[in-house]
Amino acid sequence: MHIKKDDTVLIITGKDKGHRGRVLKAMPKEGKVIVEGANIQTKHAKQTRKTQSEIKHQEGPIDASNVMYYESKTKAPTRIGYKVVGDEKVRVSKKTGAELD
Repeated sequence: MHIKKDDTVLIITGKDKGHRGRVLKAMPKEGKVIVEGANIQTKHAKQTRKTQSEIKHQEGPIDASNVMYYESKTKAPTRIGYKVVGDEKVRVSKKTGAELD
């Protein structure tokens, strides 16, 4: 998957199209990411002996194909490529050619 935790991404499709935010969690097996402040879902928690019932608003997962890496230098979304430097594989911006990691 091309997106990692703590990357800044731009949502390119769906109800939150145009929203920019930080990736809170990446789930590569499912191919999904959770973006801060996007895809807000309502969860109802039942009352227990220790806690009151409440309605929680939390971020839901978004498919990784619906987000693009947002480059802060160019202030634009970009695709991500890979390049081998020495013995390690690094992510590279397709727009500027700069290394991301």
